[in-house]
Amino acid sequence: MPKPTWRDLIRTYVPASEQEKRDKALFLKWMERPDVLCRSSEAAHVTASAFVMDETLNYVLMAWHRIYRSYAWLGGHADGQEDLMAVARREACEESGIRRLTPMRKAIAALDVLPVPAHVRRGQLVSEHLHLNATWLFTAPMDQTLAVKEDENTAVSWIAVSDLPWQISEADMLPVYRKLIATARRWRSEDQ
Repeated sequence: MPKPTWRDLIRTYVPASEQEKRDKALFLKWMERPDVLCRSSEAAHVTASAFVMDETLNYVLMAWHRIYRSYAWLGGHADGQEDLMAVARREACEESGIRRLTPMRKAIAALDVLPVPAHVRRGQLVSEHLHLNATWLFTAPMDQTLAVKEDENTAVSWIAVSDLPWQISEADMLPVYRKLIATARRWRSEDQ
């Protein structure tokens, strides 16, 4: 049986809420564009995120993001790559320095359409646009050496789930993170 394509994964994803249902519909609309996996699709393009938790599911690995000036999940642009889970894994490793992480499942944990404000990146103006984001849940040992990716972040830390409201300055991301924590805990209980 052939491996499902990224489009198959999006099409078969079962939304967990009305917000995800609307976001999936928007994702489906955009994903037929031939360049949606690339930043050349300036109005909207695909990204993949890794929500990395410790084995107890009480801590989240986050990086202090230069653009958003907040601790944030790890992830990045597909940049033409169709294996979005591999993109999420690669970005988690690049942005945090960790090397050992395990997917909780091969399934997408969440779909979100996220607005990105206009900003300057590497001296170039980037217009406001949408990230069509698929997220995977990973666990990782906390004893790994963390490393900053200087062009993207200034710190990498394990943050207690209970401290997220005080560490996240992007208030609109807190519901997304809470949704992912709840999914991780539900998956853990279902797998035991």
